Amino acid sequence: MPIPEDVTGDEIDKDVRQELQSLPKTLAEDVARNLVMVARLIDEDPEGAYGYSRVALRLASRVAAVREAAGFAAYANQKYSEALAEFRAARRMTGTVELWPLMADCERGLGRPEKALDMAGAPEVHKLDKAGQVEMRLVAAGARRDMGQLDAAIVTLQSPELASNSVQPWTARLRYAYADALLAAGRQGEAREWFAKAVEADKDGSTDASDRLAELDGVEFVDAFDESESEDEGEAESEDKGEAGDAAAPTDDE
Repeated sequence: MPIPEDVTGDEIDKDVRQELQSLPKTLAEDVARNLVMVARLIDEDPEGAYGYSRVALRLASRVAAVREAAGFAAYANQKYSEALAEFRAARRMTGTVELWPLMADCERGLGRPEKALDMAGAPEVHKLDKAGQVEMRLVAAGARRDMGQLDAAIVTLQSPELASNSVQPWTARLRYAYADALLAAGRQGEAREWFAKAVEADKDGSTDASDRLAELDGVEFVDAFDESESEDEGEAESEDKGEAGDAAAPTDDE
């Protein structure tokens, strides 16, 4: 698939560029440009990102960064079996554990929450950084919910990271997951409190916590644009009816 002419491989991470140095220069640039397109599109156009990832994979399947990008693109398109295979391949090539939570979440996506829980208790989790450990906790709680174990999901999310007043990149998502689990368990008052805390931490709008909070408070938002359109349509309809009535009314001549 075509790549815009202004896209160059300079946008990719320096570590990835270093990986690509094992390839011939022209091939490395082609792969890099496809990886740039994956990164650009994966949030807004996951299908497009997936297409570019397949091209990169065809060109350089022995590069770990390419396998990882292909995994992320497949994951974004809910192709969990494919994503899991790519993440496993990338992990074999690098020996790192960073992808462990994503691999566990793929198991959830494949309907195997028990396997995800097994992975949550594996030694690899202790090798994750703080962000990775929080991500693993979120996956484990999700697996508990998949199995109908709401109370266990709530307990799983209770952690020093949840209790901390410090706002970290994962704070909003962790608070949101906790609020959502509380709500599912019928603990609406506590859920509202934690949705409010999630809103406080969610500076970039990564969750819909504000909408969920408003819903709990009974606030209904009306799109002003849609409302004005409806009013215009109503006025036009009234005018049409008026004209039709005038046409149907008998005249003095009749």
